[in-house]
Amino acid sequence: MKRFSTKAIHVGNEPNLKDGGSGDVVVPIHLSTTFARKNVYKPTAGYEYSRSGNPTRFALEKNLAALENGTHAFAYASGLAAITNTLLLLKQGDHIVSIDDVYGGTRRLFSKVFERFGLLFTYADFRDGNSFKKHIRKNTKIVWIESPTNPLLKIVDIASVAKTARTKNILTVVDNTFASPCFQKPLDLGANIVVHSLTKYIGGHSDAVGGTIIVKNKQISDQLRFLQNAAGAILSPFDSYSILRGIKTLQLRMQKHEENARKVVEFLSGHKKVKKTYYPGLPTHPGHKIAKKQMSGFGAMVSFELQGDIKTAIKFLESLRIFAIAESLGAVESLAEHPASMTHASVPKTEREKIGLSNTLIRLSVGIEDAEDLIADLNQALKNAG
Repeated sequence: MKRFSTKAIHVGNEPNLKDGGSGDVVVPIHLSTTFARKNVYKPTAGYEYSRSGNPTRFALEKNLAALENGTHAFAYASGLAAITNTLLLLKQGDHIVSIDDVYGGTRRLFSKVFERFGLLFTYADFRDGNSFKKHIRKNTKIVWIESPTNPLLKIVDIASVAKTARTKNILTVVDNTFASPCFQKPLDLGANIVVHSLTKYIGGHSDAVGGTIIVKNKQISDQLRFLQNAAGAILSPFDSYSILRGIKTLQLRMQKHEENARKVVEFLSGHKKVKKTYYPGLPTHPGHKIAKKQMSGFGAMVSFELQGDIKTAIKFLESLRIFAIAESLGAVESLAEHPASMTHASVPKTEREKIGLSNTLIRLSVGIEDAEDLIADLNQALKNAG
């Protein structure tokens, strides 16, 4: 069985050495929107129309399935498009239990869009199967997990929740964006569906927006294939190519990301102007033991609370020189953001306070620059923040 980096580089990228094949070691960008056929009843190589299937996108989907130890993957125009297609598996009156500290865009989609069509949502702070149980209803169909969560980096025991969900015929969905398939494989832990924003670590270069759903159940796969074609929010051939190219260095990047994050966390944890640091690699993190059990690395997302108020947080961010103030995460360059004003601004203030998302919380996506330069940048910004 191929190991991770070998799969990342080769699966879906196999050169076509058959008669008539060109032997490309990099999958070409197939821009054609439609495909001619000799036989009316038989599409050429299975391709009819690029919404239904495209060779470049199929190469990416084959690769993504391999990275998560799944059997089928589906690529979409964004992470939210992938989440939308997941929820299209449901019907009016179905209930979803979601981790409370979920990405603001996901929560906005749930509450502002799908509630209008009769789906029901509960946002809860559950960490394992036992704490999840009390939120189950007769009509609960999905438990929605992020682990680590965005932006407070809570850790959910995926195997425990999935085990409980199975006894009630509830699908376990895990947004694995923060960990990446390099550091965590939810399908191996019992999850039914994994979603990613491909824009983040998998693409890794801030130059392509995309999303994916990965499964290893044929029935779910058949439903998703129909929905991908019917709803139509597919990933373009060029973005498929760009993300495939990014995947080739995924393991190398993740190793450097995490190495830098550990150094940044060590610096922040000892700074007098930092009130609290959130990182699952810290032994003091409440989810550290579970993270150590289900992850092969702790990732490079770091959040911390500053001493002071919102003005302090804004002053800190605007003093940064290497970290760019920007939404998104998981790319080679380091990014910093203020969740209360940016990624989670659509979450009502009362709800943000309820889950512990304060106005002084800063979220860092630690890149692969020299760690000493990143720490120096954070240090000077903390001094300027007052």
